[in-house]
Amino acid sequence: MAASARAGAAVMSGRERILAALRRRPVDRTPVWFMRQAGRSLAAYRELRERFDILAITRTPELCSRVTIMPVDELGVDAAVMYADIMLPLIGMGVPFVIDPGVGPIIQEPVRSGRDIARLRVIDAAEEATPDLFTAIRMVREALGERAAVIGFAGAPFTVASYLVEGHPTRDHARTKALMHGEPELWDRLMGTLVEVTIRYLRAQARAGADALQLFDSWVGALSRRDYEARVLPHVRRIFDGIADCGVPRIHFGTGCPHLLEAMAGAGGEAVSLDWRVPLDEAWQRVGPDRALQGNLDPSVPLAPWPVVERETRRVLDEAGGRDGHVFNLGHGVLPDSNPAVLRRIVDLVHGETERP
Repeated sequence: MAASARAGAAVMSGRERILAALRRRPVDRTPVWFMRQAGRSLAAYRELRERFDILAITRTPELCSRVTIMPVDELGVDAAVMYADIMLPLIGMGVPFVIDPGVGPIIQEPVRSGRDIARLRVIDAAEEATPDLFTAIRMVREALGERAAVIGFAGAPFTVASYLVEGHPTRDHARTKALMHGEPELWDRLMGTLVEVTIRYLRAQARAGADALQLFDSWVGALSRRDYEARVLPHVRRIFDGIADCGVPRIHFGTGCPHLLEAMAGAGGEAVSLDWRVPLDEAWQRVGPDRALQGNLDPSVPLAPWPVVERETRRVLDEAGGRDGHVFNLGHGVLPDSNPAVLRRIVDLVHGETERP
């Protein structure tokens, strides 16, 4: 570990630890949380899902807060990411959708014309769109105290636009790209609307008590660097600029996008969250020392025998090299078949291996 990171670090709470790391300050040990940790692999969550669907849980503050806090209690992670869905802002925008557990979000009336875009509403996130979420954030913030940070999030405009235009998850994003290339003015109108909604949504989460905000761009890897820089990056930069004064660290995450790493880092924010395709040491060389990095154990690794998990976890820590500004995470979400006991061992291993004297 780097000597500068080890020097004189006092014992920190989980909340202090992760916020310091996201701001590239020394910590007492490397903080850990896992994307999609709230649910999926936890038995208590699966029991709830037998009685309630995903949207019912997200829109019931008592259930949402309970699920959000579960991994802090069971896994010992340093942050609780809100149990929500990137589609929630569409409720306030007047876009009907359902979430098929076997498929994903299904948009009943896809957005493909200027008339469709004109019908999208931009309203106050906290008061009119999804007030239940902000009640849940306040509940989680109060319940956790200093034990763990609260991470709020939103879907990035390209990913949300791809659902709106396609109407369902897709691998080729053909309609989305056709709109982007064939009708660029219409595309910019759609992205501009999503940017405004997203800024309001994230700012409301920070006001409710979120300690950090993450922007998820799950499908951005489908774009070339040229198209991303021309048609998407300016809109993403507006989001990071629009939440810059919220006083909380901002995290930028995408999957399948090693070719976009420098551009995404340039969009703004304090941290870049990596999938598993780029080693941490290489990523730091590419984005520069003024960004924290989050990640990036392959989500499939926790399914392997423990010696493999241990080896790969240590490899990620070795690539981090003890630099200030590393938050340990998976390179994407927890897989449903992951064993919570293994996830807990990963947390303990990271904390133990990186403890500063």
